[in-house]
Amino acid sequence: MSNFLTTSIGRKFLMSVTGLFLMMFIMVHLTINLLLIFDDSGDLFNQGAHFMATNPAIKIMEPVLALGFLVHIIWSLVVSLQNMKARPIGYKQLNNSQSSSWASRNMLILGALIFVFLVMHIIQFFWKIKVTGDPLLQHVTVGGEEMENTYALVATLFKESLLYSIAYVVGAILLGMHLVHGFWSAFQTIGFANQIWLKRLKVVGAVFAIIIAIGFSVIPLYFQIKF
Repeated sequence: MSNFLTTSIGRKFLMSVTGLFLMMFIMVHLTINLLLIFDDSGDLFNQGAHFMATNPAIKIMEPVLALGFLVHIIWSLVVSLQNMKARPIGYKQLNNSQSSSWASRNMLILGALIFVFLVMHIIQFFWKIKVTGDPLLQHVTVGGEEMENTYALVATLFKESLLYSIAYVVGAILLGMHLVHGFWSAFQTIGFANQIWLKRLKVVGAVFAIIIAIGFSVIPLYFQIKF
């Protein structure tokens, strides 16, 4: 297995598997986040956030998720650098606009920009919730259960910071662009490579990417427009 992972195919396989794992996390994360706009009292989102923070299975998955992000990022860099080195000097580039999408040719750039957005997200929310705390996180009681007011922390930032809201929308669009290629490419690497499956996966991937991009973008826009 270790020999397999040192090969180019092995690295791409691991990158694809971690990518699919992260896509599942993104779907769960979006589902919870959308609770922000369905209940202005914040109770629904607080309950969802509290469940994610206290569920034993989720706690076990947190370090696995962090490892998945690290492996995906590191392997993406390795594979991209290897692809660059593999190109011969004086390589004459074909008309890439016809043979491949912009996103597929710039996955490393998109990944780097998404990483910057991820760091911002961690500093603004995850770090405060898990480590430093914040006055907005004072406990509230929802359905007879005491929990942190995570809604207040998230909603306040979106309401008061136009700059962060814009950055969040840009991050969502970049993520969608990354997923357009990443979705079908991941399945192709693990074996769904025939033309029939590839066409279907490209369509599903495009729909998935659009849903993710719009879903995350709607949240800051909702708070900016309504409040």
